Amino acid sequence: MTDANSSPVDDDLYRRTKALLEPGEIDLNGVIIQTPYDGSEDVRMMQATIDAGDIIAEHSGYDPQDCFVHSGNDDPEFSSNQHQGLTLGDEAFVWECQQLLREGSFDVVMYYDGRADHEAILEGITDLGYDVTGVEGD
Repeated sequence: MTDANSSPVDDDLYRRTKALLEPGEIDLNGVIIQTPYDGSEDVRMMQATIDAGDIIAEHSGYDPQDCFVHSGNDDPEFSSNQHQGLTLGDEAFVWECQQLLREGSFDVVMYYDGRADHEAILEGITDLGYDVTGVEGD
């Protein structure tokens, strides 16, 4: 487990996140962001997601200003707590996330192209004030 700080993430969540990175069309890495936000603070949790997405975009070679969040229900595989960061124009994949309310607060699981600067992403999210755990794909 690659920890950016000393806050532990439970093994089940780590394993489930690692499974999301299974080999597919592209190599992926991910992060588990532990927020202090409870179920009544979904707007703050969404802002944390957007802020982390901007860091991922920046360290993936994209200008965060050229990216947007796709949150929709037009796809039966897409749930209300799952969002994608895409680029304007060609709508290229930048990141995807799942927001999980666990043990009274939100955890945000995000994954992105494995070519992004993983360590810089961990550092940037930590600098936002969140506990973050990095999960590297194979």
